[in-house]
Amino acid sequence: MMKRYQFWFVIGTQHLYGEAIFDTIADRGKKMAETLSEAVHPFAEVHFKTLLKTSEEIDQLFKEANHDDKVAGIITWMHTFSPSKMWIKGLKRLQKPILHLHTQFNEQIPWDSIDMDFMNLNQSAHGDREHGHIHTRMHIPRKVVSGYYKDEKVLDKIRNWTKSAAGVLESRQLNVVRLGDNMRNVAVTEGDKVSAEIAFGWSVNTYGSGDLSKKIQNVTQNELREQLLKYEKRYQMHTDNDASVEYQAKLEIGIRKLLEDNNAKSFTTTFEDLNGLNQLPGLAAQDLMYEGYGFAAEGDWKTAAMLRVMKLMANGEGGGNSFMEDYTYHFENDKGYVLGAHMLEVCPSIAAEKPKIEVHELGIGGKAAPARAVFDAKAGPAVQVSLVDLGGRFRMIVTECEAIKPLKAMPNLPVSRAMWLLKPNFSVATEAWIHAGGAHHTVMSYDLDVEVLRDFAQMLKIEFIHIGADTDVETLKKELKWNDVSYRLNQLGQ
Repeated sequence: MMKRYQFWFVIGTQHLYGEAIFDTIADRGKKMAETLSEAVHPFAEVHFKTLLKTSEEIDQLFKEANHDDKVAGIITWMHTFSPSKMWIKGLKRLQKPILHLHTQFNEQIPWDSIDMDFMNLNQSAHGDREHGHIHTRMHIPRKVVSGYYKDEKVLDKIRNWTKSAAGVLESRQLNVVRLGDNMRNVAVTEGDKVSAEIAFGWSVNTYGSGDLSKKIQNVTQNELREQLLKYEKRYQMHTDNDASVEYQAKLEIGIRKLLEDNNAKSFTTTFEDLNGLNQLPGLAAQDLMYEGYGFAAEGDWKTAAMLRVMKLMANGEGGGNSFMEDYTYHFENDKGYVLGAHMLEVCPSIAAEKPKIEVHELGIGGKAAPARAVFDAKAGPAVQVSLVDLGGRFRMIVTECEAIKPLKAMPNLPVSRAMWLLKPNFSVATEAWIHAGGAHHTVMSYDLDVEVLRDFAQMLKIEFIHIGADTDVETLKKELKWNDVSYRLNQLGQ
């Protein structure tokens, strides 16, 4: 699943100071791009692209960036004063995320030698302010990172931003296959798929379980054998029900073929639509998630799409990202613990130890007992992410938590599960989540932090709500109220 994303580093200047300075600026730009590229490796690479000196050059470069599928974003820096009216035409055209780096090449003032030539050449202190003004005037969503470009805190912010920008790039080309419809009468998994394609780029389409059944019937013995060998390597076999495991293997092969036929990387299932299928996909869905596909149950296409995008933003960092559902609580010693799980489908990427394949009755759906991977999730800091459709706009809600080892064994619960403590505490976090309209389905991520997800939401111009250590419920309610007013006024103005 590892990819390498490309970013262009461009420097603003102008002809006012003569042609002789351009070689110096370009040489510095190349050195700075090398530092940035090393910082984001292996996830991405930063190329010094060019100096931008005129409106025509800026417009042409942004046009090229828009049409280059390898380019995930633009990083700008004003080495000298670059009149911002030159940037208007290009910024109106730009469709890729942009980061404004406010820095300078020299770390310190050369006290003994500084003269007016030095001052004329090194003008970021006011060149970047001019550049920032036009973004604000034009309401351009962008990331501003300020500080010396070699400072680790600065590089961390740039590194995180590249993940967000990569998520936008992948989002705009994501196809989602829905096997069946949403679970009946559920509100939060519904949503406007046309609005989602406008906002995120996701193309979401429904296929019947009969389409999958045909794929399963055409699975060859060689394909089945190869899939079972994968299971043997990835999991511990704790069942003698070979038929159930083999059927999940056929399901996985069939789903993968259906996804490949439709150039899709995310999918949903529902236990209310299993026509032509012997089992609900369990191990099949888990293993496909492990390989990088997005998934959510009960037709929840928003969570399925977010899981795929977040897996790509994490790009194999190793912490893990999974479909998750809040299931039940445990109260002890003034603490509230959350037990998260699902009937079958939690991604093995978050397992603390090698998962076990087991076969158990499902209890709903009226089909045969499905094989599934069973494990406890790892401990560590994580986030829970919910994307909801509020009718007219999307809201992303991110809450911070600390995943822990389950307090006790659960020998009679044959599903994969995670347990966590919410920040700042149980009551504040859950009250805030409910006020914000967060769903019971989430993406649980050990890889991505709040900043990455906030930048992603900003790039796509969707609402972002953060629940964390400093959250106060009354303050959050005011934020939600003013957000409602702001979005309604914006809709009236369009």
